[in-house]
Amino acid sequence: MPAAGVLARLTTMNHSALTPVFTAMRVGLHVLVIGLTLFVLLRASIAVAETGAWSKPGAIIALGCLFLVTYAVGGPALRQSRRRAPRWLWLTALGIEWLGMACLTPDAAFLVFPLFFLFLHLIAWPWNVLAVAVSTAGAIVLLALHTGWSIGGVLGPVIGAAVSVVIGLGYAALFREAHEREALIADLIATRTQLAATEREAGILAERARLAREIHDTVAQGLSSIQLLLHAVERADATHPAIEHVRLARETAATNLAETRRFIRELTPPALQEQSIEGALQRLAATTAQASGLSVNLRVSGDSVTLPMTVETALLRVAQGSLANVVQHAEASQAELTLSYMVDAVSLDIVDDGRGFTPRTAGHTRGEHQESFGLEAMRGRVAQLGGAAVVESSPGNGTAVAVSFPLAAAPAAPQTIPEGGTS
Repeated sequence: MPAAGVLARLTTMNHSALTPVFTAMRVGLHVLVIGLTLFVLLRASIAVAETGAWSKPGAIIALGCLFLVTYAVGGPALRQSRRRAPRWLWLTALGIEWLGMACLTPDAAFLVFPLFFLFLHLIAWPWNVLAVAVSTAGAIVLLALHTGWSIGGVLGPVIGAAVSVVIGLGYAALFREAHEREALIADLIATRTQLAATEREAGILAERARLAREIHDTVAQGLSSIQLLLHAVERADATHPAIEHVRLARETAATNLAETRRFIRELTPPALQEQSIEGALQRLAATTAQASGLSVNLRVSGDSVTLPMTVETALLRVAQGSLANVVQHAEASQAELTLSYMVDAVSLDIVDDGRGFTPRTAGHTRGEHQESFGLEAMRGRVAQLGGAAVVESSPGNGTAVAVSFPLAAAPAAPQTIPEGGTS
């Protein structure tokens, strides 16, 4: 399935399967709070109508209205603030108002059930369960003060608290799963963007390499040959009446050859324009060491061979990305680059003595590894050129990044034409 289809499917799943559940639970909690509070207010209003006394029922009605206002104002305020202080202040205010109502009427004791869910959702483990236990004990004692001790007065709050804890913990697990799924979708989008950029860059580099080879093998070679032939004519007969025209033609060919060389240089990566891959890596090591204070060394083994531009560019980009990771994340003091020319392959190893990490392996999910998407993009770049990339690391033991490209399958790289001759 294409990446876009997978992302669309995951996004649809996240919206259709989880969002309605959270919405239904929030609406259910709101309905429970409002319904139980209105029940208390209704009972207090009936008491006023029956007895005509306002002192105690009036206090219940006032506390009930204050409880509703506090609940209604606190929800939006908490969504706009992630600090703990407003959360604790809101829960404390609701708890005190509930306690005041429960001291006046046993009907308010049932309001402890929606408070259970608020405690479980807004307070960290294990303090949320402790808050539920304390409020359960308070509800049992208050019911006993109003109606006397009974099995139902004890088992009711206890069973309600147990059910609330189970539902609350299930909600928390579902909430975590939703966040992990959102993070997965965001990671897939980021990976798709990086892979698309890598594919686009690889395509551009391949086309630039093809153009450089074509210009080198046709226009540049032809201009160089014309220049040499005209120069030979000048030497053969310096007194010929048309010698000035010959000299002008040679100079024109030389000028156009210089322009052609400039075109070829512009088709190569900036770091590789005027030096080999060894020189580019040496300069990268020097600039990284100078900018970060990290000790960076380059070792070259084997006999140097001409590499395709795409392979040289990939090696340079891998080295740049790996050293950037070392500087930013590894907390290392030393890094070593090793460029190895073998019979049928070329490889580059980047090893550091930093703090290391746990690379992702098959079957690991997000959260079980610390591997960056830069490494994923690097693997994609190397794989597109037929190479292989390996990352070895463990916490406290540094990191080793190794990439290799087969030489047999690599096309010949364009060569720079020397001044005044052919290549």
